[in-house]
Amino acid sequence: MLRHSFVEELRKLENSLLEMGNQVKEMLEKSKNALLERDENLAKKVIEMDDIVDKYNWDIEDKCLKLLALQQPMAHDLRVIAAAMKIISDIERMGDYCVDIAKFTIELIKMPPLPTNENLIKMFQLVEKILCDSLEAFVNRDINFIISVVEQDDAIDRTYYKIYDEIVEEIEHAPETAPQQIRLLMIAKFLERVADHVTNVAERIYYMETGELKELHE
Repeated sequence: MLRHSFVEELRKLENSLLEMGNQVKEMLEKSKNALLERDENLAKKVIEMDDIVDKYNWDIEDKCLKLLALQQPMAHDLRVIAAAMKIISDIERMGDYCVDIAKFTIELIKMPPLPTNENLIKMFQLVEKILCDSLEAFVNRDINFIISVVEQDDAIDRTYYKIYDEIVEEIEHAPETAPQQIRLLMIAKFLERVADHVTNVAERIYYMETGELKELHE
């Protein structure tokens, strides 16, 4: 494979990765709206969209392997391919968590509604932002994202623990709401896990540009 052809294929690979990330970003937004609007059809749409994410995962992995086989990339190009293979795995898992949120939303719709948990809405917004920032960091090769991602992830964790405390208190005062509250807590946990996978993406972006590995999870 000629160098210019390799560069073009690498560009296509990166574009596919961004498309995959944007698909998950849309799934996350739709899962939030499905929960807030108690929209079962929208929740089912999120579940259906996961097939598209899975296809991106397999297609991008195949492209990575072909690039490795057809031309022995050096230094930075090799790191881009290696990072891409890791990043798509994290994005795929984010999509899975969006599906989990949608499934719990469908269950919640069949139960008596509860007042909106404002911290859960805040958590959705924080996770949406950190995911968007990670995609922008990939496009811009922004190694400083690894600094901001830690702060954002900490804010998400703090919000999760607030939700946890609120839900425990609500169950104590109104035990009959436990089935709904437990599902809301699980949704918050899925959001927290999405953010954890975004920190993995930040690690890979940093590695891609510097060749150094940084471990963000304690």
